[in-house]
Formats: sequence, structure tokens, C-alpha cells
Amino acid sequence: MAELLVLWDVDFTLLSSAGLGTRLYEATFREIFGRELTVVAPKAGRTDRAILLETLTLAGIADPRAHLDAFLAALARQSATWDGRAAPGSTAHGAAASGSAADEVHALPGAAAAIEALAAAGVRQSVLTGNIRPLAELKLGLAGLGKHLDLDVGAYGDVHEVRAELVPVARQAAAAAYGLDFDGPSTVLVGDTPLDVAAALATGARAVGVATGSFPAFDLAAAGAHVVLSDLTDTALLLAAVTGQP
Repeated sequence: MAELLVLWDVDFTLLSSAGLGTRLYEATFREIFGRELTVVAPKAGRTDRAILLETLTLAGIADPRAHLDAFLAALARQSATWDGRAAPGSTAHGAAASGSAADEVHALPGAAAAIEALAAAGVRQSVLTGNIRPLAELKLGLAGLGKHLDLDVGAYGDVHEVRAELVPVARQAAAAAYGLDFDGPSTVLVGDTPLDVAAALATGARAVGVATGSFPAFDLAAAGAHVVLSDLTDTALLLAAVTGQP
């Protein structure tokens, strides 16, 4: 098998985080601006940098771009220090009523087995996610999916507003770490949105769509995915999709 770099999307591809990211947005907004955040921009397939820029605009923040880096830094602190016992900003009563927020974050069916199967086949794996790294690490840790993912060569949502711009970041990090070239289809993006597919196609990578989020298989195929899977439960199909071999 040729050397491959598989870059996983996180939310609704590998796991469901039950709105944890949005709750951290809300806690961070409250910390910085002293009021409640009432609306969050559409998130599917977008990076935190893009989502937050639009969210701050919708919240009526003057010159939102001037606040963006400070917000991302505060979001990173919120993510890194969250202890998992309650949703960010929950009252003690609310936390007791709803249970631990950590219990709501879970791996999607087949995700752990898919990662294990690729690792056994010698495939290098990381993430290409709209989440900033501390938030991605938090979600993956809660879902029990950190093993076999080299997060040091991943690309994260603070890098750019356009998802495709994350691909060369991950490729360069992987080349430096492994001394290998992951140009073209040697990089494989696995994700649940048309924006995941578009990022792969724009950078010559292989696109594997997984219809486990809000977009049906038809939408992922129409976006140009090389292969579309209904989910990750069939590891043989996943291996074939990633490697391009029958």
C-alpha cells in the first residue's frame, strides 16, 4: 500500500458532541462581552474562524475581526480547562438535571474500529477539522478516539476561514514529521459535508464522504466525493474507500 495520510473531520464524522462547541462559544462570549450569545452562525463544514467571525457580526459586535483572535484564544482556554462535569455556563441545578456533558459526547458507530483498522494497515492518521485544536482534543478525548491520531500533524479551525487552506498545513506538518510526500491523492479527507469534499478536490486530495451528519449521500456525491459511505460501520468498505482499492 502506498503511503497515505488520512485526515478525519471530527464532528458528525467521528463523533457527536451534543452541542458542546456551541456551549463553549456561549461561555466564551459571556466571559468577553458580559452578555448572552443568542445566535450562532451555521457551523457544518466551516472553521471556527469563519463561524465566529459571522457569529460576532450577528451579535452586533463592532469590528468583529478585531475581536476574533482574542475570542479564539479565550475559547482555547475554555476548552483546555473544562473539567467535563457540566456544560459550560450551567448552574448546579441544570447540571444535575441534565447529567454530565461529558456523557453526551460519544463516538459514532464504527469510528473507533475504522481508526484501528487504518492504523493496522500502516496508514498515517490525523484530523482536518473546523475546531481549534484544544476543542478537537477535548471532544476526541471524551469520545475515546485519541489513539492512533497524530494530532501534531493535523490542521485546525484557527488557521483560516476557508477549509481548503487547512490541507497544505497538514501536508507540510506530516512531511516534516514523517519525511514523506503526501501530495495529491496520497492525502485522503474523510468528512460529512460538501465543504469537506470541496477542500479535498481543491487540493487534489481524495475525498471520502460519510453520510452521518446533516447531508445525505446524494449531496456528498453531487459535491464530487470519490466515494460516499453511509457510515463507518463496515471497516472493509472504509479501507477500500480510503485506499481506492477494491
